[in-house]
Amino acid sequence: MNLFAGIEDKDQGAFVEIELPDAEIRFYENFFDQSECELLFKNLVEKVNWRNDKIKIFNKEVSIPRLSAWYGNAGLSYSYSGLKLEPNEWNEELLIIKEKIENHLGIQFNSVLINLYRDGQDSMGWHKDDEKELGINPIIASVSLGQERPFQLKHIYNKVHGTKTIQLSDGSLLLMQGATQHFWKHQIPKTSRQIKPRINLTFRTIK
Repeated sequence: MNLFAGIEDKDQGAFVEIELPDAEIRFYENFFDQSECELLFKNLVEKVNWRNDKIKIFNKEVSIPRLSAWYGNAGLSYSYSGLKLEPNEWNEELLIIKEKIENHLGIQFNSVLINLYRDGQDSMGWHKDDEKELGINPIIASVSLGQERPFQLKHIYNKVHGTKTIQLSDGSLLLMQGATQHFWKHQIPKTSRQIKPRINLTFRTIK
């Protein structure tokens, strides 16, 4: 099955619809141009209040294999993997990205989770973005800056679909909405290759 069906939307620019059952996913490969990517990446690395949090796995405390940060409107805390994050105030770069996404999609976001993958050993395990704060059918707008990394999806209930992979390139935007989080898990796997850092920003709406 061809995952990608090309579509041109005059109001939102070029995108491909990811053809997966029980999912609503769009991929904008070149949402930000190269000059925007380079400037945003540099400034975010320097200005974001990065954290290296720890979580408990089988009663053992381990460091999460990436750096992260939570930004959003005042009072919008976010909990996942046993962590509760209080929001940092929006900075200029984040507001620029947020405004461009909102203008193109016609969707408003009030928060963003940012991850910095420093090398190929930094990763994100299989999970769903289905925390109660996100509502019944979360809308997740995921921006990638820097090193291209594979984004893998796996149906929770029907193994016949196997694992699907989307290459998240520098400057791309992946939009997940509808029932996607009810039926599909996703991950960013580790790699032994020598690769450059990547920043991922997942814009969300806390209810």
